[in-house]
Amino acid sequence: MKFSGIVKKYSGRGKKLGFPTANIEAPKSLEDGLYVGWTDGKPSLIFVGVNETFNETDRRAEVYILDFDQDLYEKQIQVEILKKIREVRKFDSKGALIEQMKQDEEVAREFFKRYNQRNID
Repeated sequence: MKFSGIVKKYSGRGKKLGFPTANIEAPKSLEDGLYVGWTDGKPSLIFVGVNETFNETDRRAEVYILDFDQDLYEKQIQVEILKKIREVRKFDSKGALIEQMKQDEEVAREFFKRYNQRNID
C-alpha cells in the first residue's frame, strides 16, 4: 500500500526519545500496527495508530526514516508499506517504549539487509 501526506508538527517527542518521526494522516483502510517500508525511497519504520502510551487520542502515521536527519515539516512525503512487524502496544513506561523501539529498529535493519540482498542476487 502507498499513501502520502504533508508532515505535521506534533509534540516533538519522537526526536526527544532518539527516534525523530514525520507525522502524517494515516489512511483509514490501513490496519493499525508497526510496519517496515519506504519513505521517498528511504528505509523506514512506520507506526500507524493511536499512541496510547502517552494517552493520545488521534490516529496517525508516525514515520521514522532510518539514518535520516532532516526537517520535513510541511513537506509532502510518499510512504510505501512493505510488511507489518508487530501490533500496536501500550507501554508501562517511556523506558520500556524506547527499548522496544530499539528492537524494532534492529528488526527493520535486518529486514532491509535481507531485502537488499534478495534484490542484488
